[in-house]
Amino acid sequence: MIDHISLPVADIGRAKAFYDAVLGTVGYRRMMDYGQAAGYGDEHPHFWIGVPAEGEAQGGAAGVHIAFRARDRESVDAFHAAALAHGGRDNGAPGLRPRYHPDYYAGFAIDPDGNRIEAVCHLPA
Repeated sequence: MIDHISLPVADIGRAKAFYDAVLGTVGYRRMMDYGQAAGYGDEHPHFWIGVPAEGEAQGGAAGVHIAFRARDRESVDAFHAAALAHGGRDNGAPGLRPRYHPDYYAGFAIDPDGNRIEAVCHLPA
């Protein structure tokens, strides 16, 4: 159900040092670095930390990001459309995000309470 969760941090260096140590105790490691963000996991990074971009929330519910795994690209499209039809706001139309990997197809929304949600499919078309 959950593909990954992201938490906002104020200082990426401090946060990496903290999570490197803490998550290492339960078998997870830092797997990816994207400048002001880092992903942790075992086979796939399911937990992310990152410094919010200017203008984004610095904490609380609006700073949390949850990505739901979708079975196919059509499901991502349906997720995004349903979010907008039921009071959500667009935060990134469905489409490929090749900067993550060539088959990363995702749609992003903000729910009525300001939480950032995503549906993602990792399978090729």
